[in-house]
Amino acid sequence: MPRVALYAGSFDPVTNGHVDVIRQAARLADRLVIAVGIHPGKAPLFPFEERLAMLADVCAPIAKATSCEMTTVTFEDLVVALARREGASTLIRGLRDGADFDYEMQMAGMNGAMAPEMQTVFLPASPAVRPITATLVRQIAAMGGDVSAFVPASVAARLRAKFAKPGAR
Repeated sequence: MPRVALYAGSFDPVTNGHVDVIRQAARLADRLVIAVGIHPGKAPLFPFEERLAMLADVCAPIAKATSCEMTTVTFEDLVVALARREGASTLIRGLRDGADFDYEMQMAGMNGAMAPEMQTVFLPASPAVRPITATLVRQIAAMGGDVSAFVPASVAARLRAKFAKPGAR
């Protein structure tokens, strides 16, 4: 039976921290579902189609190198509902620091109560990517800063293009 894991997030934009977690998760699963959450009350910088494209671009080499099948999907409901639809038994969560741990423990507890058949696996971020957050990347890019150390090259190019447009955030 294939091991299916699900890694959910907003990925707005995809950062080197996300890529680090994806690389680690690919070694644990035969199939990794990367799920872009769509929250109707939030206005993301990138539409979900573009976030899916960014993920497909950065994940293709990882999938090839690890022989892990990777798929990207969007969802608007509970992560555990999506995991059941995708046949995932493992929920992947990345941790940067103690604050992440506290929040993620609460989420793991709630998900465990709703879906006791699922296991949450915490993957610690590599030291080089621990300070990276998508929020900070967006802020730096919006102010004209260089984000190339924090995101894959293709994502940095999308951010430059996004903020070079008149009226960009």
